Amino acid sequence: MSGDSASIAALGERIASNIERVIVGKPAAIELLLVALLCEGHVLIEDVPGVGKTTLARALSRSIGGSHRRIQFTPDLLPTDIGGLAYFNQKLGDFEFRPGPVFTNILLADEINRATPRTQSALLEAMEERTVTIEGETRPLPRPFLVLATENPVELEGTFPLPEAQLDRFLVRLAIGYPDQEEELAILERFQRETPLDTLMAVAQPDDLLVAAAAAREVHVSDELRRYLTALVRATRDHDAVALGASPRASLALFHAAQALAALRGRDTVLPDDIKTLALPVLSHRLLLDPDARLRGRDAAGIVTELLATVPVPVEGEIGLATATRGIGG
Repeated sequence: MSGDSASIAALGERIASNIERVIVGKPAAIELLLVALLCEGHVLIEDVPGVGKTTLARALSRSIGGSHRRIQFTPDLLPTDIGGLAYFNQKLGDFEFRPGPVFTNILLADEINRATPRTQSALLEAMEERTVTIEGETRPLPRPFLVLATENPVELEGTFPLPEAQLDRFLVRLAIGYPDQEEELAILERFQRETPLDTLMAVAQPDDLLVAAAAAREVHVSDELRRYLTALVRATRDHDAVALGASPRASLALFHAAQALAALRGRDTVLPDDIKTLALPVLSHRLLLDPDARLRGRDAAGIVTELLATVPVPVEGEIGLATATRGIGG
């Protein structure tokens, strides 16, 4: 294990342990959030009401220090309510810029699909370029900058589906799911007297994340795994149930996410299991299915699962067993 991988793994464990003071029994979802942190990628948390989507996002925000803001998306929300606006200051006799809540490290976009497409699109520049352009002037956003968006997939009245261009900007889409009985009992006990979120303190700072993110980009990915990754993404474009497959942006997202996951697990080499673990949360929301396939009950997650079972995986000898062993054992 390299020093960089060890320090990234330690940082991830510190943040995960802090979040788990609030969130019970969801290590996989927390690990995906940490992957997004290291990639400076955005996260779409899609699940039914009451399972802790907003609580998870707020726990992450508080754990990493820096600044965080929340926007409750509603049909009457305007683009200027996100990015800000230039107004005439009568005292100064000139226009002055009033920054919107997007000027933060962590932006919680609560129920993002309740805003109109025009307002949703106001986030596109911020999510892709990390800048906001108002009145012809482009302003950079703080780093790191992450959008943690939540949406309820079952309540359709008064909602506006996210366009494919915006879905493609999310590094991962994840669901939290219902807790099992033991986890639900633990939630009752933990929240009996107070909300742990109220006393949650930061265990990292934005600069720590920037350093860790740069180090994660140095994690080794063999040529064989690069070919496997691109073959998996390209297979989505050739599937007969898919009208629009994953783009090269998806290949880059899966590549960097695999590097981040390997680093969080204390390795300086990506293994096939890293790619297979991330394929569903990184790729499934980027696929546009053929209408006939949707009528037959097909879904994107099932197609990605099918491709994971059919695209050949490199064997250990092909990815360099000696290198992989050095990454695991130190």
